[in-house]
Amino acid sequence: MKHSTVPLPDNLAAIANHRQPPGKLWSRRLTILNSFFSFAIFLGWDWLTGRLQRNQQLRAKKLVQKLIQLGPTFIKLGQVLSCRPDLIPPIYVDELTHLQDQLPPFSNDQAYKVIEEELGCPYDQIYAELNPEPVAAASLGQVYKGKLKTGEIVAVKVQRPGIINILVLDIYLLQQLSTWVQKNVSFIHTNIRALTDELANSIFKEMDYVQEGLNAQKFAQLYGNLPQIYVPRIYSAYTTSRVLTMEWVNGVKITSTDAILAQGLDPADLIALEFKFALQQLLKGGFFHADPHPGNVLVTPEGKLAYLDFGMMSEVVPETRDLLIIFFLHLVTGDFPALAQDLILLEFLPPGTDVVPLIPKLTKMFGNIRETSIAELGFKQMFEQLLSLIYEYSWQIPKFYVLVFRCFATIEGIALKFNPDFQAYKFGYPYIAQWVLTNRSPVLWDALNNFCLNKKTIQWELVSDLLNGISQSDDFNLSLTLDRMLEFLYSSQGNSLRNVLVNEVVSNLENVSKESFDEIMMWTRVINTPFASMTRINEIWHKIQQFIGKFLLVVPLNFVSISEFSKLFFRTEAQRLGQEIVNQLGRRIFMRFIQI
Repeated sequence: MKHSTVPLPDNLAAIANHRQPPGKLWSRRLTILNSFFSFAIFLGWDWLTGRLQRNQQLRAKKLVQKLIQLGPTFIKLGQVLSCRPDLIPPIYVDELTHLQDQLPPFSNDQAYKVIEEELGCPYDQIYAELNPEPVAAASLGQVYKGKLKTGEIVAVKVQRPGIINILVLDIYLLQQLSTWVQKNVSFIHTNIRALTDELANSIFKEMDYVQEGLNAQKFAQLYGNLPQIYVPRIYSAYTTSRVLTMEWVNGVKITSTDAILAQGLDPADLIALEFKFALQQLLKGGFFHADPHPGNVLVTPEGKLAYLDFGMMSEVVPETRDLLIIFFLHLVTGDFPALAQDLILLEFLPPGTDVVPLIPKLTKMFGNIRETSIAELGFKQMFEQLLSLIYEYSWQIPKFYVLVFRCFATIEGIALKFNPDFQAYKFGYPYIAQWVLTNRSPVLWDALNNFCLNKKTIQWELVSDLLNGISQSDDFNLSLTLDRMLEFLYSSQGNSLRNVLVNEVVSNLENVSKESFDEIMMWTRVINTPFASMTRINEIWHKIQQFIGKFLLVVPLNFVSISEFSKLFFRTEAQRLGQEIVNQLGRRIFMRFIQI
């Protein structure tokens, strides 16, 4: 990959020190101020006449129109704001999500000139064909379908000529405006200058096609081997900061219902796949596509999801991933004091925040999750519940979470159009449950122990949900899961759970009649015999179902087969667990005997 002949600004300081002719500066400044001022007048009139709420939808649509009129920088500003429900009301967020990143195409001659400047020779010496009609034209560039001299069909993205100068000028003026507003408008507490800097960083990263190519290659390395995911190849030799050459992907938008049905595919299944894949990117790969709108996710003829446009990506460190999962576990268990502390650890609230007043509000919002079935909890519902607190406490959502919100809100919004009953929890919980158990994270295993135990009592209903979730995961591996369960119980994090589990098993067995108790003791001896026959193990399996029904009720019927159950007893930790139960049973029998 090559670097551009037109360098991007190295940092925000370069923009702040930007110099333009005064006439050009004032002309653009007046255009921007006129648009904002006229919009502010309408808002002020709505406020004076008591129609602020009633006209919100109308004003939101008007804002979208003004941003489009102001051009590429402000279209991108609207897209950034569409991910910031902590800054603007929900109605504005909804309207801004529909903001189309489209402008009239620029001429082919201009595009050919950019290609020649970047690749060092006329376009027809590189591309055997280049369709004269662009297939897409956006604010920053446009895309052509072409063919390399070697025969590969490609998509060629060319940056809009002169766009860098336009963006630098607009951001320079926005920085000036935001700094003035920050100092002089007392009722605005949000760091507007930081938002402007975030906009600048976001735009310039998206404009660097070399970085986009590297993002695509990293995405392919992490996920390209998944059977239902397709990542197009990047042709690095024909990619620079202003020209990107990528493999052409035949497919239809994930929202093209009729075309998808014609391929014999179910749109709802594909949306569910996209949601689960987003979770996999967030929790496992740690590198995720933050802009999976319908134009960026195609369905191939083979039924795979093909991802395009890798300009907006983000990474998650393992510590943050674990904190997000722990937040979810605390929400499910109703541990609201811990949930409030999680908001500090996740940096939604600054360190030292008094969260005591927050606990009753969280309890009121989410306290009935268990009674109303947590299967009804979705990403959108959860965020809507938290939205009022965001405004009340003036939370500053870190950029990483903004991108996570953008990713999952986009997917869930698409899903709800296909299936109004779509629930994020239903599709996400199995994957999260398996990840918590099998990832061997001490932090997550400590949280898992607290999830399963409450005041030294096992939460069997929650355990049942967890095991059901694990068994429903697409990549469920029974052998690995059993290994991790036993490993967890004998880890320092799972010791207390194992002790309570052994005690509950023994207590239940002790309450059985003496005749049944003696028979169970006979079974335990058979279990510990290395050459126990399969017939005898089958008998044991059915007897255990009768006498320890409480424990089997929490295990899904498809979770452990009889053959796997028999293999379980040959594992070292399983034998240790069985020995612990036998030893404690023996001590209790002995104590009962000497008391007779």
